Order: sequence, then structure tokens, then C-alpha cells
Amino acid sequence: MSSTPSTAVLVLVGAGPRATGLLERIAANALELWENNQELRIHLVDPHPPGPGRIWRHEQSPLLRMNSMAEDVTMFTDESSTIDGPVRSGPSLAEWAAQFSGGGPRHAPYVEPADPDVLAELRTLSGTDFASRRAQSAYLDWVFRRALAELPPSVTVEWHDTTATAVTGPADGPQHVHLADRTTPLTADLVVLAQGHIGSTPAAEHRDHAAFARRHGRFHLPPEFSADADLSALRPGEHVVLQGFGLAFIDLMALLTEGRGGTYRTEPDGTLTYLRSGREPVLHVGSRRGVPYHSKTRYRLQGPRPALPRYFGPEAVDALLAEARPLDLRRDVWPLMAKEIGFGHYHELFHAHPDRTALSWPDFVAAYDRLDWYSDAMAALVTKAVPDPADRLDFEALDHPLDGLSFPTPDAFQEHLRDHIAQDVARREDPEFSADLGAFLALLSVYGQLPRLVASGRLTARSVADDVDGWWHSFFSFLASGPPGFRLRQLLALSRAGVVHFVGAGIRIGTDEITGTFTATSPAVPRHTVHATALIEAYLPGPSLARAEDPLLRGLYREGALAEEVIADPTHTHRSGLLTVSPADGHLIDPAFGGPHPRRIALGAPTNSRAVAAFARPRTNAPAFRQNDAVARGLLHALSATEAETAIPPGDGQPLRV
Repeated sequence: MSSTPSTAVLVLVGAGPRATGLLERIAANALELWENNQELRIHLVDPHPPGPGRIWRHEQSPLLRMNSMAEDVTMFTDESSTIDGPVRSGPSLAEWAAQFSGGGPRHAPYVEPADPDVLAELRTLSGTDFASRRAQSAYLDWVFRRALAELPPSVTVEWHDTTATAVTGPADGPQHVHLADRTTPLTADLVVLAQGHIGSTPAAEHRDHAAFARRHGRFHLPPEFSADADLSALRPGEHVVLQGFGLAFIDLMALLTEGRGGTYRTEPDGTLTYLRSGREPVLHVGSRRGVPYHSKTRYRLQGPRPALPRYFGPEAVDALLAEARPLDLRRDVWPLMAKEIGFGHYHELFHAHPDRTALSWPDFVAAYDRLDWYSDAMAALVTKAVPDPADRLDFEALDHPLDGLSFPTPDAFQEHLRDHIAQDVARREDPEFSADLGAFLALLSVYGQLPRLVASGRLTARSVADDVDGWWHSFFSFLASGPPGFRLRQLLALSRAGVVHFVGAGIRIGTDEITGTFTATSPAVPRHTVHATALIEAYLPGPSLARAEDPLLRGLYREGALAEEVIADPTHTHRSGLLTVSPADGHLIDPAFGGPHPRRIALGAPTNSRAVAAFARPRTNAPAFRQNDAVARGLLHALSATEAETAIPPGDGQPLRV
């Protein structure tokens, strides 16, 4: 190594929330790990603004909302964070917004959002409100500016508002990041890929639907990010089938109704009535479950916070890994996960609503500790201690609410589902049912433990495919990632107005060459077929390196310079479509190199580091914050030892200062 400090260069491909969180951790750790006399130049490459990035950019419809309360969104570490670097607390979205109404202290660097509508929203935003994505964009912009302000003077940042198209260079030498708008690449010592959620070209089944639409002059939208979708070709009154009942559907519902001039009127009893603009299409929606995601809760815990994890933490994972046999998630792991979630639920029920329990908490938990979740003894304990079935946790009933039900007419099914949705919204907004929030917090704890288990390679390939990436991801999203309650009340109003029709569970999409229409059927309403001239695949694109829209990832994959996660055993091979990285430090697994690439790192959505979201709920020891801290410290250690390998040309990006 050279004894003379040299300029080290780091390139971050992507400048959205994940890159911003990493930059915040670099700033936090620099005081300990970076010499003031050594320069570090950081290049950010992203065609979208640093901080929000693509998904959270300001330039999207103001109708699009977050699905978390403002007080439940943070980008900062706190006392719960188990990290080696320093904890640097910061405001949640709600706490940051309070400064603009005078309800809280100012947070440096203080800048009011330029958009007057966003500023007006922030001035009235409460902790239990669901902010617009534009408001979250302003928060992420401020987090990025704060991270910049906290970097030492020897660290400079430049933003290149373009797309990175390729990374080249030997594993033991400088890396060259090629950009779409210039011929000379950026030369770097280390490269971090943090593109966030990326799109993909349509899969085979979507291409078939697209071909049908072209033949018959119909409309088809493959999986797409809602803010990017072009819906202008849908005609007023046109019948549209939407396959998918999650958050993508909720966004599309708003864009195709309020976004086309429709409004809601609040009636004296609090219900909503939808007033048509006349420009709306008619929406027919169905999915595997046939019901929308559960509404987000809009209350706080009424009792003390449960101490988590209890049954499914690091020690439980250690014990599972110590067993010398292949593991199956549903058989070996889910009972522990279920017991953990149940603990969160019943902890809140017994502490906040003891009048609805028949045992003391110490007696209940002493027995609960000893019993398996699916044992007859556990069922007997819960029945004895919790008299009202509505207060008991039944995962199977939650997972498949329409199982075994069929309806003689579409109208009968509409009435049933409207009642189901109304009951869900009422429960999720009534603090008398705060046990649901206890379960939610335990669900988050469980979710954060799974990546280590998957990375161990001990789960069978079939279980990872069907249980982890299939059932569990879907079930978690269904319970924990639903829309705010007001969106489901709007859905009820749209249903009553005849703008939205429910198709049912187990939806099957077909095509009719004679009529040139898409068809949708469900066992929920036998012998009923919906015909539509448009089909929307209302869910996000699945991971696929082979079909990735991102040119850099797609190119590396085709060159064999990165590896798709492939889990194989004698009975099954599962190709997840995710980018394989080393679990501890996020380094790309490079087949050509034969292991982790020493100079290339990847974080976030495209990688197999499952359960690592860019921002998190406060005081949950967020996995993303832990990973950001570990990677930032690794980067600073590696870069501080960098020799002057190449001349550093003058930067042509936008120097960023606060």
C-alpha cells in the first residue's frame, strides 16, 4: 500500500432511498474510519433525483399515497439498532413534517419544499395520517441533504443524472462504470449497485396476452409500476379486468377514478358516495384470494410493547440450522413464526383488553411458552383464555377468507365482499382490536429473521420456491402491506356505484377469439364469465435478471459476471430471478471470479437479501439499517487502504453541497 493518501473513488449506481441510507451510514462512520487528509469522491448515477429516486420521485400523481402512517416511517437508526457504527437518530416523516406547522423543532438543513401543495400537506400532517408519495419524496430529499451535510470535508459527492449502462474492469483493478450520456466511463475503486425496484420486460404469459390485444385492437398492461403506467388508451365505460387485488390495484383504482375527475361525497352516516365524472372505465377485479389486502391499522398499541423476538429469533434460527437435515418452511419453521406472531397478538390483548380474557397474563404465557402452536393443548388454552372467537388468531381463516364459499349470482357475491371489506376497515380503525397491531409488530420481527435462514441453504429448493418466495411473501403482504382504510372505504363506494365489480378468488384469465375479449372467471360465482376489452396485470413485475430493464444488470447477467440465485437439491431447482450476493457484506457473487467480487457490491430489491426494505418503522432494529451500516464500514475500511491506481479525471457530474 502507498504511504501517501490518495483520492479514493466510490460509485453508487442508484440514488434513491437505499443509496441515501448507505450515504447516511458512510457519514456516520466516517469520523471513526476515515482520515481527514484522504479524499473520497462519491459519484451517484441515477436519472432521478437523489433521495427519492425513481419510485418516490416528486413527478407522480398527487393521488398516490403511502401505505404506512407518517409516524411509522423513518430513515434513521435508533436505540433498537444493533450496529457497530454510531447510532444517529433522526426524525420520522411525521416528526420532520411537524416543523412546518410550528409543532416541532426545526431539523437542519431546514428547507421548505418548493411545491406549495406538498408544503400545505406537511403543515397539517399528523402522525396517524397516510402521506402522499410526494410528501415522502420531500422527506427523502431532506434525508439526503442531511447526509451530505454530515460528510467530512474530505468527502465530496457528484450526481450524474443519467443511466449506468455497464461495469467493466478486473476483480483486482479499477472498475469502469459506463454512462448513457458520455463516452468516458467513471473510474472507481469500488462500485455499489443500489438501483432499487427495477422493471422487467413481459414474461411469456404476458406476451401472449399482449399478442391477443394487438390482434383484436384491445388494451393490455403487463406488470408495471403504477406511477409509470400509461392508462390513457382506456376509454370511458370500457370494461377492464384487473388481475391482482394488492397495492398496485389500489393505485390504479385511484388513477382511473379520482384521476379522471370523479369525487367522493361523505354522507351523514360517514359512508362515501362516489360521484362519477363519466370518464371512468368499469373495473372487474379478482385475485388468488379474491379480497383486497387487509387495511392498515390506524391506532397505536394500547398496552406495553411486546419484547420481541421470543420464539423465533437468532437462537431459534441457530437451533434449526444445527439440525442435520433439510428444512421445510411450513413444517419446521412456520410453527415457530406463527407462535411468535401469536405472542404479539395475545400480549396486546391481555395487557390492553384484560376484560376480554379469562386468565391472567402470567398464567397464560407460562402455558403458552410450553406449547406448540398447532397442538390441541394450545387450541384448548386459547379457547379457555380468550372467550370471543373474534379475539383469537386464526391464520388459516385469515389467509383464505373465501375458501369453501360460492354464490348463486354476481350480485350476491358483491354484497358479501362489501360486508367483508367494511368489517375489515372497521376492525383496523377500532383500538378495541389493537391486538391486530401486536400481531403486526411480531410479523415484522419474524420477517427480519428469515433472510439468514434462506441464506444458509438449509431450506429445500421446493420450500424456498413455494413457501418463502410464494406463500409467505404473499401472506406477509396480505396482512402487513395493505392500503389505508380510506382507500377501502372508497372501494366500497365505487362498488356501490357500479364502477368496480368483484370477480372472486382463484381468478382465471382467458381469451375469446370469437368476441375478441379477455375473460375472467372464479369458482366464487360458478357459471359466471366476465368479458372485457382490456386486461391489466395489477401487480408489480417479478424479479428477473434475464428480462431486467436495467441495462447494467441485464448486461452483467448475459456476460456471466453475476449470478442469479439458484437453489437446487435432488428434487427441485428454484431460480428466483434475484441477484446473488454474499450475506455478510453484499458483495456480488461473480461466477467468472469464482466467488464474491472484491470491488462490486449490490444492495436492496434485486438481490437475494430478502426482507431488506429501504426505510422502516421506528424502533424495529430494521434489517436495512443494519446492512447499510455493515456495508458502509466495509467500504470505508477498503477505500482507506486504496492505492492510487488510476488518475482521477475532473468530474463532470453535478457537485452536491448543502
